[in-house]
Amino acid sequence: MTPIRRRITAAALAAAAAVAVGTTQLDGAAASTHATQSAAAVSTAAHARISEDALRTAMRSLWEQHMEWTYATVAAFAAESPGLQATMNRLLRNQNDIGHAVRPFYGKAAAHRLTHLLRTHIKDAVPVLEAAKDGDQDALSTAVAAWYANAKRIADFLASANPFWHRHAMRRMMKTHITQTIAYAADQLQGKYALSIRDYGRAEAHMMNMADMLTHGLAKQFPHRFTR
Repeated sequence: MTPIRRRITAAALAAAAAVAVGTTQLDGAAASTHATQSAAAVSTAAHARISEDALRTAMRSLWEQHMEWTYATVAAFAAESPGLQATMNRLLRNQNDIGHAVRPFYGKAAAHRLTHLLRTHIKDAVPVLEAAKDGDQDALSTAVAAWYANAKRIADFLASANPFWHRHAMRRMMKTHITQTIAYAADQLQGKYALSIRDYGRAEAHMMNMADMLTHGLAKQFPHRFTR
C-alpha cells in the first residue's frame, strides 16, 4: 500500500469512529508472572479479606496490561512486524487473566462468558485494522459497528453481574474505550506516532477510571470481603 493510500484509509478509520459515536470525542516471563499475580490478587478478595486499595492496584494492573498489549498489537500491525502474532497472543492471554480474576466472585460460567466476550473484543479489532489498511470503506464500517456492538455486550454483561456497575455508565465506558482505540490506531496507520502516543495516554487514563469503577462496584457488592 502506498503512503498516500495508507493516510487516506487511516483517516477513514477515524471518520468511521466519528460516525458511530457522534460527538463522543517485559521481558516475557516477568510479564506473565505479573499478570498472574494481578489476577490472583483480585480473586483473593473472594476468599480472604483484603483492602479496597489492594484490589484497586491489582485491578488497575490487569487493565493496564490490556491497554499496553493492545497498543503493542496495533503498532505491530501498522508496522507489519513479524512479531504481530506473538504480541496478539499475549494480549489474548490478558483477557483470560481478567476472566480468571472475577471467577471467585461470580462463578465459573460467568468467568468463561466474560473471557469469551473479551477475547472477541480483541479479535473484532482485526477486521477493523485490515479493512482500514485495504481501503475497504464498506468492510470498515461493518467491522467498526461490530466492534461497538461487542463493547455494548461486555457492558451489559458486567451490569447484569453487579448492581453497582450501572448499565448506562458501563456502556459509556466501553464505547469510549473503542473510540479512543480507533483514534490511536488511525494515528499509527498514518505514521503520526507522537499523536498516537498522546491519544494512547488519554485512552489509558480512561481505562484506569473504568478499572476504579469496577473496583468500587466489587467493594460495594461484597463489603464483607474488604477491609477499610
